[in-house]
Amino acid sequence: MDRRTMIAALFAASLAAPGALAQTKEVTFAHQDMLDPYRAMIDSGEIEKATGYKINWRKFGGGGDVIRAMASGDVQIGEVGSSPAAAAASQGMNVEVFWILDDIADAEQLVARNGSGVNSVKDLKGKKVAVPYVSTSHYQLLYALEKDGVNPREVQILNMRPPEIAAAWERGDIDATFIWDPVLSRVKGNGKVLISAGQIAKEGRPTFDAVMVDKAWAEKNNDFMAKLVALMAKADSEYRAEKAKWTADSPQVRAVAKISGADPKDVPAGMAAYRFPTLQEQASPEWLGGKESGAAKALAETAKFLKEQGRITDVAPDYSRFVTDEYVKAAMKDNKS
Repeated sequence: MDRRTMIAALFAASLAAPGALAQTKEVTFAHQDMLDPYRAMIDSGEIEKATGYKINWRKFGGGGDVIRAMASGDVQIGEVGSSPAAAAASQGMNVEVFWILDDIADAEQLVARNGSGVNSVKDLKGKKVAVPYVSTSHYQLLYALEKDGVNPREVQILNMRPPEIAAAWERGDIDATFIWDPVLSRVKGNGKVLISAGQIAKEGRPTFDAVMVDKAWAEKNNDFMAKLVALMAKADSEYRAEKAKWTADSPQVRAVAKISGADPKDVPAGMAAYRFPTLQEQASPEWLGGKESGAAKALAETAKFLKEQGRITDVAPDYSRFVTDEYVKAAMKDNKS
C-alpha cells in the first residue's frame, strides 16, 4: 500500500468510526396515537437526554403495522396492543413485551353511527364496521360478534387505520367502529356506544397496550432498556399524582395532544379511561412477573381465540418466553440505589 492509499484508508476509517459508535446508540421506536403520559417526554426529548440515545420516533396507525415493521428489522421497539403482540409471538418473532403501557379498560369502545339503524351488536349484520386489523379493537369486535351469535362473515368488517376511520365516519361511509381516542371522542359525538373493552374484560377477555422490543437488540442495550422503563414509570407516576392538573390548557396535555393528534379538550377524559399500572404492579404476577404472569396468560388466550377465528395459523406452546420483567426489576433496583 503506497503512502497516499494508506492516508486515504486511515481518513476513511476515522470518518467511519464515529458513525459506527453512534449506530450502537440509536433506536427506532414505533408509537401509536393512544393517550399515554409519556407522550410528554417524547415531545420534550427527555428520554434522549436521559439515555444519550438518538431515538427515531415513528408514528403508526395500528399494531399490525408495528409488528410488520419490527419483523422487517426497521423498528426495534414498538407499541402494540395485546392482540398484535399475541400475533407476533405466534409467528415466532424474537420479541418480548417488557412494559404494560396501559390497561385498556373502557378506553376502546364499539360505537354505532346515529341514523345507521344499529342499536345492538346483533344489528351489525350486513353493516359496515371499521377497525384496524389485528388490533385489540379487532379482537374485541370479533369476540362481541361471537358472544351475540353473529357470524363475522355476515358483517362487512373494513380494515382502516384510525385517521381513515375518522374520515369515513364524517362522510357517512361506515355504520360502526370499534376504536380508541382520539378518534373515539369524535365518533361518540354522533354515535351510540354498544359495548366497551371494559365490559369485555369483565367477561374474561382483558386487553392491554404494551411496549415490545426485539430481544436481541434489548440484550445488547440493557442499560437503555432499564432507563427507558424508569422514565415511563416516572411519567405514569406524575400523572397519577397530579391528574387534576392535567387540564386541556396544561403543557402536559398539550404535549400529549401534539404527539397523539388529539384535541387537547378530549385528552383528560380520554386518558382517565385507561389505567396505568405502577412499577410494582408491573413486576407482580398480575402483569409481567413470573412464568404464569397475567400478560403471558392473556397472550395465550388471545392467540387461541385468534386461531379459532382464522386470523393466525399457529399457537405457540409457551407465551411466557415473550414476556419479561427483567427491565422493570432493573428500573426498580436503580430507583432504590
